[in-house]
Parts: sequence; C-alpha cells; structure tokens
Amino acid sequence: MIIDSHVHFWKFNPIRDAWITNEMAAIQTDFLPENFSFYVNENHVEGCVAVQADQSDEETSFLLNLAKENPFIKGIVGWIDLTSEKLEESLQNYQSEKLIKGFRHIAEGEEAGFLLKESILNGIRKLHQFNYTFDILLRQNQLFDAVKLSEKLPDQPFILDHCGKPNLKMNDLKDWKSNLSELAENPNMYCKISGLLTQGDWNLFDEKSIFKALDFVFDQFGIERLVFGSDWPVMLLGGNYALWLELVSKYVNQFSKEEQELFFSGNAIKFYNL
Repeated sequence: MIIDSHVHFWKFNPIRDAWITNEMAAIQTDFLPENFSFYVNENHVEGCVAVQADQSDEETSFLLNLAKENPFIKGIVGWIDLTSEKLEESLQNYQSEKLIKGFRHIAEGEEAGFLLKESILNGIRKLHQFNYTFDILLRQNQLFDAVKLSEKLPDQPFILDHCGKPNLKMNDLKDWKSNLSELAENPNMYCKISGLLTQGDWNLFDEKSIFKALDFVFDQFGIERLVFGSDWPVMLLGGNYALWLELVSKYVNQFSKEEQELFFSGNAIKFYNL
C-alpha cells in the first residue's frame, strides 16, 4: 500500500502564486484531485496527504473541502497563523475536523531565525497541546534553525519536508549532513523522502547523487521514521510521478517487505494519525 505524504492542490492564481515563476511554467496551471487521481489509479496509490501551498486560512478550508469530496485525501497539513491571539480558539474549532492532521509554515521564505521567535515557538507549543503535527520546510542553509527548534520543543511531532532540501546541484552537502545528523537524534523528528527531483539539475536526472543523499538520510533516521512523498506537482519540474516512484522503490528494495510497508504507508499513518 502506498500513501503519498506530500501532495499539493491549487487553482493557479498568478498573483497569489507568484512563487511559481516563469521558469516553472510547467506548473503554472490548475492541479486538482481529478488530475492526481490518474496517479492514484496508475501507480496503486491508496491515498495522500494534502499539504498547504498558500499561507492563508482560506487555503486550509480549500484543502478541507477537497478532502471531504475525495476520499483518497486521507489527511491535511494546513496553514494557521501561529502568532494570532485567537490561535487557541482556532485550534479548538478545528478539533471537529478530523481530516486536519497538522500545520505548516513556508519558513524557507522567511529570514533566518524565524522559527525560533518566541511568538512562533508559543504557537507550535499550542499545536502540541491539541495533538497537531508540524511540517518543517527549510533549505539546507537554514537547517540550523530546525536543529534549535527541535531542541527547544523536543516533544513536538515534527516532520522535515524534502529531506531538508539538500543542494544536489552544487553537491555541497557538508552542513546539510551535520544538521541532519543532529535532527535525527530527536525520536520525534520524522523526515519525508520527497522533493529530491527538483534539488538537482531539472534537465539532468542524476540517480547516483539522489541515492548518495538517500544513503545518508536512511542511515541517520532509520526506516522507521522515514516517509514516502512526491511533492506533486512541483516534482514535475524535474521528472514525473512514475519515475520518482520507480526510483524510490528501487532504492528501498534492499529492505524487507515489512520495512518497505512502513516506509510507503505505515510511518505516514502513524505520524499523521490517518
């Protein structure tokens, strides 16, 4: 069984979605559940987790409505204002929406130290009180913030998106490895094997460099805290869904059937309480 732990949906808006630049023209269009259902059928994907791509309450409502209409969306990682005075009230209101499993902020677009601000830390503490997870989205040169965040809030269930975005294009991974090793020491820190197709040269698929990165991630976290994801449709910039699934399947073939089941579905079910 396959649960894709990282899928995005959007109705493309050039103003709101300005991060999708012209060099990313291939994804300057709508991506909705009916588009993803092709991959569900073709690749035997049982379900997915829909992850926010816009920082608004409307985004969370949008994903929630899609999930209620499409049973293969098993959970939602929404957005919420972690600094709002009404955060606790909002989280209380979300308690009745069982499809909402956690939240994310696009911290890779913020200044260094953003996740360590006291207002943000207090917000994440409230997430923990209501049993919500938190997805960490940072680039490799920001990962020190994730290490400090993990140290300050060791009991919070965290998951690192896209392996912390290693710079496979430049192959400069020393700091990435150092920070990832520290993150992996926290048993409440999980990691998504996702997004790596777009961390190298988009026009030159490099299996060797991806496998070398995976060697390190699997060695640090162990297969019990690693979760399969695609980062669809962003991953289309560097390949396609079948290619990514085939690549990852080839890599994890070294593990037992039971371990592969954990990686492709069991760990996501456990972490997100699907």
